[in-house]
Amino acid sequence: MMAEWRVVVLREVEGLASSKHARDELVRIAENPPPGLALIMSCTVPSGSKAKFYSTLARVARSVEFKAITESDVPGWIMARAKEEHDITFAPEAAQALGAAIGNNLGVLSQELTKLADFIGDRGTVTIEDVEAAGTKLPSQDRWRWFDLVGDRHFDEAARTLPILMQQGENGVGLVIGLATQFLRLGIAVEEGAAGLERSLPRHQQWLAGRVATQARRWTAPEIDAALAGLLDVDRFLKASPHTDEHFLETWILGLRVRAEAV
Repeated sequence: MMAEWRVVVLREVEGLASSKHARDELVRIAENPPPGLALIMSCTVPSGSKAKFYSTLARVARSVEFKAITESDVPGWIMARAKEEHDITFAPEAAQALGAAIGNNLGVLSQELTKLADFIGDRGTVTIEDVEAAGTKLPSQDRWRWFDLVGDRHFDEAARTLPILMQQGENGVGLVIGLATQFLRLGIAVEEGAAGLERSLPRHQQWLAGRVATQARRWTAPEIDAALAGLLDVDRFLKASPHTDEHFLETWILGLRVRAEAV
């Protein structure tokens, strides 16, 4: 009460946005705060909102945006958070499976990490079996494991499990983007090795360097170029043809297998 500064944290400001009086009052305080007041307002701007209230607050106050992490960052974030907050190790496959099941909602993921830390006790390492045993419903196949199948040149298994991915809600465009990312990583690993790939990856994806570098030993630069060119064709077909996404992706995978057998 006697401190020089008073800090007031107002959460879920979007809940006040429907009241004109509340909006005007918040903007007024943000424009001319009382001496000694540090007002921190937290909100999630509704998707697609063009309300002037949010842009006005961002203009008159100091605004910091915390964007959701990408799907590709989720497994790395899980492993780093588990070590930092709970001093436990998360197996990469378990992190990928949990990320595939939960998505990139960090609040929910944090709750799951706390639950799993209590679940494993003193064992110290979370496995994919632990994630499932703790009550998380895991997908039959996840996109990261599927990309690894392609990277490891297990083309038949990748073709066989592609329908499972599609049934779980994946779409052709999303898988093409993910595959292109995978092959660009392979290309960097072929040219610059694991260390070069690690330097090029975002922080939460650097753990992938060793795994991708191992896969890269099975590929040549011309093969990677051909795979990327094929993905560009798939992307064009997806946008212009009445055939299913699965059809074009399966054709691309089988093309990889045919070229591999011809070598």
